[in-house]
Amino acid sequence: MASIAGVSPQTVSRVLNSHHSVKPATRERVQEAIDQLGYHRNYAARSLSTGRTQIIGLVMFNTDSYARSIVVSSIELAAAALDHSVITSPISAMDDQTIEAAVQSLVDRGADGIILAVPMIDSSPVVSKIGNTTPIVTLDGSRTESSELLVIDQALVAELATQHLLDLGHQTVWHLAGPQNWIEAIDRSQGWRSTLERAGKSVPPELKGDWSPESGYANGLIAAQTPGLTAIFVSSDEMAFGVIRAMHESGRRIPEDVSIVSVDNIPLAEFSSPSLTTVAQPFKKIGQLAVQRLRHRLANSQEPFPPFALLPELIIRSSTAAPPSK
Repeated sequence: MASIAGVSPQTVSRVLNSHHSVKPATRERVQEAIDQLGYHRNYAARSLSTGRTQIIGLVMFNTDSYARSIVVSSIELAAAALDHSVITSPISAMDDQTIEAAVQSLVDRGADGIILAVPMIDSSPVVSKIGNTTPIVTLDGSRTESSELLVIDQALVAELATQHLLDLGHQTVWHLAGPQNWIEAIDRSQGWRSTLERAGKSVPPELKGDWSPESGYANGLIAAQTPGLTAIFVSSDEMAFGVIRAMHESGRRIPEDVSIVSVDNIPLAEFSSPSLTTVAQPFKKIGQLAVQRLRHRLANSQEPFPPFALLPELIIRSSTAAPPSK
């Protein structure tokens, strides 16, 4: 292949590995030689020579959440762009034993590194031990001593949502929380409470949901009958859809009677009735960064990883307004 393209074997290798130092004209000649020979990589042979399988393992919670699916798809696309494949180990429980078994299974299947995309509250000593020999990047969970953490500040997410409603003039803000075995739900609850306390506002009883529209609907029926409730911070867009339906059925207008702010900014949020004011999270970016950070560690690069920011953003739409005048 190198002789056909008129380049060195090292140049062919650089092209195959998408190295940035190859000139476009040279890259084109090598690609023509690849096409002429019908070359396909033999990953099994490559793993024997390099000690790398080009496989990234992904542990994720088994959910139909739209937000979670965006993270997974962004990981898969970023891995493919770097010529890596992704094998997934979905889990249905978040106890240490289940998470540890999922991580170990990916190591056993040859994963070079692992992305742990589960909302761990406590770090696992077994996962930490595995991380000493297999690089691990953790999303939305607790950092183990041997892993790296990429996380969006969920307390800030809650502060943006709650402060927006207070700035509109609401005397307090109710909160429909996510399940309390998810660290992001816990952090949002704490951020909501802290924002109210700093503003000298009363803290209403917390409503409990499970991320589903059904739990949003059930809690929305309760909220619709709660005297004095004019604003509610809902911990996910999908729960907010259920709250909106419950409010409509109960004769409460949004935003004239009740203002709603939620979290995630999934595509449907813009097209609900009314359109949702929500705190957007950079799901695509966090998936891409996880793959890039893992590859950086696998390469044992001495160059520092480029700085990055994972900041939430308040998107104001039609579901929030000033409280009704008495």
